[in-house]
Parts: sequence; C-alpha cells; structure tokens
Amino acid sequence: MTKLSELPNVGAVMEKRLAAVGIYDGEALKQAGSREAFERLLAYEGDTCFSSLCSLEGAVQNVRWHSLSDEKKKELKAYFQSLK
Repeated sequence: MTKLSELPNVGAVMEKRLAAVGIYDGEALKQAGSREAFERLLAYEGDTCFSSLCSLEGAVQNVRWHSLSDEKKKELKAYFQSLK
C-alpha cells in the first residue's frame, strides 16, 4: 500500500485533506482519479483551487504537476471551470 505522502505533489496537508474525504492511500487515489478526488474535496471544503486539481492529477500519473502535458492542463482547466 502506497502512502499518499509518497506520491508526487502530496504533502502532509493534502494527505490530511484526502483522508477527510475517505482517500487514505495511493491506490485509493488512483482508483478514484483526480476528478473524483477533487470533487470530494470541493464538496467537503466548499472551495478548492485549480492547483489542487493539477496536483491530484500529477499524483495519479506519478509525476510532478508541472510535468503534465499542456493538453492535460487545458483539459483540467476546462473541467475546473465547468464546476463553477
């Protein structure tokens, strides 16, 4: 079982946030996917930022979020804006 904090982009704060919405390890995050995890955070916290979504996607892909392709970032941005 992979600890969330072992994934890129997931520090202690994000690990606590994810645990609060029922995501306790890397496998659970990968199974949920970045969008579902983000939606859980949004429902729980009432507000969260685009950087959190990118961080989650990077963690799912096991890369720093800065390394996400421009196409993936555009896709995530459109998704993020659709939630407003």
